[in-house]
Amino acid sequence: MIRSLSLAVLAGLALQGCMFSPGQYLDTSEIGTEGSPESSRVELIPITPKLIAQNAATYVSSSVPAELLAFKPQAYRIGANDVLYITVWDHPELTAPSGPQQQIDANGRLVRPDGTIFYPYIGNIDAAGKSIEELRSIIAQRLAQFIDSPQVDLSVLRFASQKAILSGAVVKAGPMPITTTAVSIVEALGAAEVDPLHADLSGLTLTRDGHEFVLNMDALNTAKGSQLHNVYLKDGDQLYLPYNDRKKIYVMGEVLVPQAITFKTRNMNLADVVGSVGGLNQTTANGNALYVIRGADNLETEPAKVFQLDAQSPIALAIATQFQLKPQDIVYVGPAQVTRWNRLISQLVPSAAVVGASAAATNNLSEASTR
Repeated sequence: MIRSLSLAVLAGLALQGCMFSPGQYLDTSEIGTEGSPESSRVELIPITPKLIAQNAATYVSSSVPAELLAFKPQAYRIGANDVLYITVWDHPELTAPSGPQQQIDANGRLVRPDGTIFYPYIGNIDAAGKSIEELRSIIAQRLAQFIDSPQVDLSVLRFASQKAILSGAVVKAGPMPITTTAVSIVEALGAAEVDPLHADLSGLTLTRDGHEFVLNMDALNTAKGSQLHNVYLKDGDQLYLPYNDRKKIYVMGEVLVPQAITFKTRNMNLADVVGSVGGLNQTTANGNALYVIRGADNLETEPAKVFQLDAQSPIALAIATQFQLKPQDIVYVGPAQVTRWNRLISQLVPSAAVVGASAAATNNLSEASTR
């Protein structure tokens, strides 16, 4: 009798279906049903070759803004705080007044905050705003009043008047001086050493003259004919490479290692992501319940999209390699029906044992009372 009662409890609960089974389960039965609360908030879209073709047709390639390409570095202009080294051949007293035994910096001439320098015989000279060649010519002309045919050379020992600022996910953040050699964005990031594990290569931001330009380095570096190397830094530029800690793809459900994956580049397809977590759990996963949930963080303004891939299809792997994911996507693999059934039974068996024990105790009491 006890055994019959236990079986009856199991059968009665099991006949309810898997609606009471524990664990995570994505029910898409009401999506698209007229009058359903989910129909206005969620759109179910099968991942098919047609969808892949439509996405490819609407893809917009990244390009460098024409305004950035239009800037071409000109001759370096001397400014305040630059340190100059002036050579007058055959006149060491002018070239190295501190003595040749001193380090070369000791004989440098600092451009004062007002933009002037002092030089023997000719006094103060307005240096700021002049090119190296222009200032060299001025010094030579004025020295000609005191020296016969002076041979003058001029170089910048220390560049300090102009700089760009690099910050974010780089190893060597800080100011980068603008020098006589033009430096492109690519070269600047190379010198600053990008942090490959934590950098968001798609969000490089250049702030110039009050305007922000977002440059997708990942896309531009791989695009044919990209001209990112032709974008040069200028005085006052701010270059920020964001961290990727706020861009993730969340993989949940019946996979071997559920986890959040950092979105590092623009090209992360569904096959890459599923493979990176060890693939589907072959004993528990439902191959027809592979979903990509997109827009769940913006439900107040527009419905979320749920893309479904039938991973049991022979062409599923080919389709998965072509379906590109986006930051904050949720990849979810549902359980197979037998998995849900097994989980339900595993929960019911202890319950049935409790019911059986209770029934046995009640039966024993009844027998004792009749004696």
